[in-house]
Amino acid sequence: MAEHETATLPFDAGADADAGAGAAADAGAGVGVEAGAAGSSAVEAVWDQRYSGPDRLWSGQPNGTLLAETAGLAPGRVLDVGCGEGADALWLAEQGWQVTALDVSRVALERAEAEGRRRGVDVAWLHSGLVEAALAPRSFELVSAQYPALFRTPGNVAEHTLMDVVAPGGTLLVVHHPAPTVSEAKVHGFHPDDYVSPANVAALLDDKWVVEVDEVRPRHVATGAGSHHTHDVVLRARRLA
Repeated sequence: MAEHETATLPFDAGADADAGAGAAADAGAGVGVEAGAAGSSAVEAVWDQRYSGPDRLWSGQPNGTLLAETAGLAPGRVLDVGCGEGADALWLAEQGWQVTALDVSRVALERAEAEGRRRGVDVAWLHSGLVEAALAPRSFELVSAQYPALFRTPGNVAEHTLMDVVAPGGTLLVVHHPAPTVSEAKVHGFHPDDYVSPANVAALLDDKWVVEVDEVRPRHVATGAGSHHTHDVVLRARRLA
């Protein structure tokens, strides 16, 4: 989760094999958590509490859609938005990607960093929200946002940030669950329009982008907090210039 201004969260935000809130090298493998602007302290506290249990929140496996949609991509620099406990980021690093992974939850990042040390994997862990991180434009060959909880704003700041940090020729991958109905969302204290969806991002893509995938597909996840979801909304777009 990355761009909330309140502590209200969509139910199962970031819910899948592993995904999370947002989003200096230490001895040995695993790049230490870099301090950044983590956004609202109330939101950070909510996600830290969610990750504070003794057990892993997600399954610990990388998201299946990420594996499928990156199969033909040459490794380069990748941004993992809302990395949670780090399953996606660590898998990407093991495939040869240079990974920056951000999340607003320091607890989640500490878990991710510890797993990276255990596996001997280098990742730049960034404690920040997406917009607050102030990342350099056009700096990643892949930007992956798996089930992010990004708060919408009148200027579509989060959506534009996702797009702006993709390098020419690079890929933007946004995956989410189908939006709940207004009544379903109300039970959990939010409105579906409060949060960025793949459709919101797709609506902003211009002729500098080629949409390669824009579809709803079945998903099969047996464990973790999001295992009850049965479909994914997948947007994959390539930046031309």
